[in-house]
This record gives sequence, structure tokens and C-alpha cells, in this order.
Amino acid sequence: MSAPNSSDRNQYATFEVGGEYLGIRVLQVQEVLRRLQVTPVPLAPPVVAGLINLRGQIIPALELRRLFHLDERTDPEQALSVVLRTDAGAVTVQVDDIGDVVEIESTAVQPPPLHVEAHLKRCLSGVCQMKDRMLLLLDVARTVDVSAAYSPNTENELKRK
Repeated sequence: MSAPNSSDRNQYATFEVGGEYLGIRVLQVQEVLRRLQVTPVPLAPPVVAGLINLRGQIIPALELRRLFHLDERTDPEQALSVVLRTDAGAVTVQVDDIGDVVEIESTAVQPPPLHVEAHLKRCLSGVCQMKDRMLLLLDVARTVDVSAAYSPNTENELKRK
């Protein structure tokens, strides 16, 4: 049997949000920034933490803790910003901690388990069992789309489904 070729593997940047271990394809990550000033946007959906100024470019900042219905960060200034490339332009996601880059064979990626809550599952492209925990693989396009569609009634709508 031949060894898998490099096209059967993808690299993922890993990070943590509220104890969840998440990964995003490296090619979608532009950069990681610390201690950025996030300017709140009045009347924005709760998932929008605000806007950041990245070298003159105004970029929306999404708070993944709110999107995934996790406890609020005790110190908002400790959030790290992961700048992502999307079809609609750059967007940042606020995370707690940055991990390593991991390489995963495509055959190791499984669909999200049934027990994963709907508000998290809708943002995932799959999961991968690592040595000591499950890596949840974020689908950037779906995460941004879900964030755009997020409303105060989203949680109630999900409970009805």
C-alpha cells in the first residue's frame, strides 16, 4: 500500500475558545494579533464584538464565545484576534489562546458527532480525534455566514428545531 500523498493532508492552525479545541485551515489564516482595540458597534448583533483597524483597513471582529453560546471572557482585553481570509474580505475571530499548526490526513476527518450542539455544529466542516482531545474543524464561510445571520432570536429558533 502506498503512503498518502501531500494532497491528502491539510494543515490547520489550532486555537481554544472556552475550552473548545478548534482548527482553521492555515491557508485561510492571514495573521494572529494580540491586544487589538476593538471598537463596539451600537445595535450590532451580540456576536459582533466590534471593529478593528488593521493598518487602515476596518475589519469586523466576531466573538466566537457568543456565537457558540459559551461563557463570556473574564478579561476581554486578553482576547487574541485571528484575521481570516474570506470571499467577502478579511474578518477577525476573537479566541482565547493559539495552539500549534497540525497536519491532518483527510481520511482522519469525520462528520461532527450527533451530540455536538446545533449552534456549534452548523459552523463545523468536521472533527478529528487527536491524541488527547477532539479537534473541531471550523468552516470559515459557514461561521461568517452564521455570524451575519445571528440575531437575538437565533437561540430561540434553534431550540424549536
